[in-house]
Amino acid sequence: MAETKTTVTPASAKATSHQPKKSSNLFALLAVPICIVIGVLFYIFVLGNPANFQGGIKGPNAHPVEDGMGHWFATVYQGGVIVPILISVLLICITMVIERFLYISKAKGKFSGAELVRKVQYHLANKNVDAALAECDKQQGSVGNVLKAGLKKYKEMITNTELDTDQKILSIKNEIEETTALELPMMEKNLVFLSTIASVATLLGLFGTVLGMIKSFSAMSASGAPDSSKLAMGISEALINTALGIGTSAVAIIMYNFFTTNIDSITYAIDESGFTLTQSFAANHK
Repeated sequence: MAETKTTVTPASAKATSHQPKKSSNLFALLAVPICIVIGVLFYIFVLGNPANFQGGIKGPNAHPVEDGMGHWFATVYQGGVIVPILISVLLICITMVIERFLYISKAKGKFSGAELVRKVQYHLANKNVDAALAECDKQQGSVGNVLKAGLKKYKEMITNTELDTDQKILSIKNEIEETTALELPMMEKNLVFLSTIASVATLLGLFGTVLGMIKSFSAMSASGAPDSSKLAMGISEALINTALGIGTSAVAIIMYNFFTTNIDSITYAIDESGFTLTQSFAANHK
């Protein structure tokens, strides 16, 4: 079998090359420190508001007000120094969840990728590439972006007389792969925060739990009758940190799995769209 070679001029290489853009994650660089500052301020001025404590005095031996939201705020405040860290981690988690939800909702487009692929298949069967391109513009999602790039190359290859059919199909396939390589990292961006928080939040909660239990055992080891107040405070601190750590970790895990499932469905539609284009070209433009 004779070896075929594709002739690529510098001009065409420049026109068809897709280089990933190196950009710093400015959103994360700003969001993380802002969430940390908000978490610490919330702990000091909201949870630690003197109005949440009996007599308006907060301290190691202070008691929360008997009822209302202030009671819960004061109780969480007494969870110790790990609490503001956990609150900051929770805020980072919520911020990244909102950011990814907005982006992936946009990436899914105005209608599903599977529906777009069916419409494109119909137009290509009727050899109406322009109508297929118009459908991609209507979809306005990642699948539409990839299909649009592939269709432009598809249209270019129809009039190309220098390459054989196999080379044209390979050119279309390469265009789709290059565009996909730009789309997928943007969808997965910032998910590393959720996967990290899923583990770190639990460990931070466990660390706070250990500190609380140390205080409890210290109260029990005191000479004479154990200080029941300090014992209860230590156990309370331990449980507050446990609850915050597990709750934050649960949110991160659930949303991480939700986003990865959505990304997988978009990726499947992109793969299907690439297969559709190459098969259509092979069938209609031999």
